[in-house]
Amino acid sequence: MAKLHAYLNFNGNCEEAFSFYHTVFGGPELISHRFKDLPDDPNATLSDADKNKIMHTSIKINDSVMLMGSDCVDSFGQKAVFGNSTYIMLDTDTAQEARDLFGKLSVNAKKLEMDLEETFFAELFSSFIDQFGVAWMVHYEGNKKMDF
Repeated sequence: MAKLHAYLNFNGNCEEAFSFYHTVFGGPELISHRFKDLPDDPNATLSDADKNKIMHTSIKINDSVMLMGSDCVDSFGQKAVFGNSTYIMLDTDTAQEARDLFGKLSVNAKKLEMDLEETFFAELFSSFIDQFGVAWMVHYEGNKKMDF
């Protein structure tokens, strides 16, 4: 079966975002590749401002899940547009894990859509837009088993 990984694009602050996410999820030291490390290509000229941007980085959440990201490159006409069309949902095994993840990820959140609380479908649930514009949901089903 294929694994599903989340890939996030940023407008120049990927390194800052992933340093923050590393404090949340932990794991090995981040390894990042920058656009300046690409082989020279006469058909793709990078501005000096874009050369130091992150081409690719990742955090291994567990054996099945990775959070990956890169910066968009103005020189290539790319721009990340944030909104509410996609959320990353963290389905936790315990209520404490949900509280811990919510507490860490929601620091300086741009928008708290729903505080971490009990709902009809979960013992704990929250949705928010983090300080980098990424939309998250934290979910602990507990004894609220829903047949979807």
